[in-house]
Amino acid sequence: MSVISQPRRTLAVPGWIGSVTKAREFGVLLALILLVAVTTTVNPRFADAQSLRDMLLNSSILVILAVGQAIVVITRNVDLSVGSVLGLTAFATGKLCSAMPDLPIPLVILAGVALGGVLGAVNGALIALAKVPALVVTLGTLYIFRGIDFAWARGQHINPSDLPKGLLDMGSGSLLGIPYLAIIAMIVMLAVGLYLRHLRSGREFYAIGSDLNAANLYGLRVGRRVFTAFVASGALAGLAGVAYAAKYGNLDATAGQGLELNVVAAAVVGGVAIAGGVGTAYGAAIGAVLLTTITSALPVLGVSPFWQGAMVGALILASIGLDKYLAHRTELRLRGLDARVH
Repeated sequence: MSVISQPRRTLAVPGWIGSVTKAREFGVLLALILLVAVTTTVNPRFADAQSLRDMLLNSSILVILAVGQAIVVITRNVDLSVGSVLGLTAFATGKLCSAMPDLPIPLVILAGVALGGVLGAVNGALIALAKVPALVVTLGTLYIFRGIDFAWARGQHINPSDLPKGLLDMGSGSLLGIPYLAIIAMIVMLAVGLYLRHLRSGREFYAIGSDLNAANLYGLRVGRRVFTAFVASGALAGLAGVAYAAKYGNLDATAGQGLELNVVAAAVVGGVAIAGGVGTAYGAAIGAVLLTTITSALPVLGVSPFWQGAMVGALILASIGLDKYLAHRTELRLRGLDARVH
């Protein structure tokens, strides 16, 4: 008696669910959800409305910086000067508001973004025109911008009482329970994410990061795109500087000091490949929220804050390992396709 095998029935999965679960950002988002769930189990107040609001507020500045860093890293570069750009623009914002307290807040924001863009243009010009490695240039400007900040401040300290109420309200107010700064960060993330995905000039960043020689042979304006990436990173760091001034109010020359490594870590943990050509603004933003949440969760879980750096380092290594694995799997798949074609 012959046995007729029946076709195996598989559960149909909607295409959009498959796309979401295969996205590199899905794993980071899952880790964030698990972290919040475990911490809430230990302390239910960790996920109450006020805690979630604080979490959004505390991560907003890092999100803005990480999104800007993602643009640069996708082109296979890195911007180590973002912490100093933030510090300089934050202090400049405080001085501007102290001198002109009636200046409309949108103009204050534009001034901060413009200053950050100019500082980013310095980086971009040195890297794109002078062909100096980004690591060297931005490491140098990290110290130069910080030195300018210290020379300008000369020990001065700007207090919240020196700043206009409108700026402080921007840092502490909310709309429907969502902090203004978090709304600004989400707008930045969506705008950059859509630009990178849907516009030709945005896709060219990925082409440059994936294969620089191929991009040159294809006729892409590599220097211009790299310059633009650093201007965008600087402008967003300037926006983050205004946000810093609005949130904290107390400003001196040390604002944002040491923040640059957290920014790079947030982008890498969020799935932006340090080798370039891969990653999204959404992933960088989720990575920033994850790192901020880890800082808040460790005391609740009874883990010493001294382990925070070790955990961030482990996440970076895990992300790089995942990048290598995915790149190897893609290479094997392409080889298989090539063999079938021939």
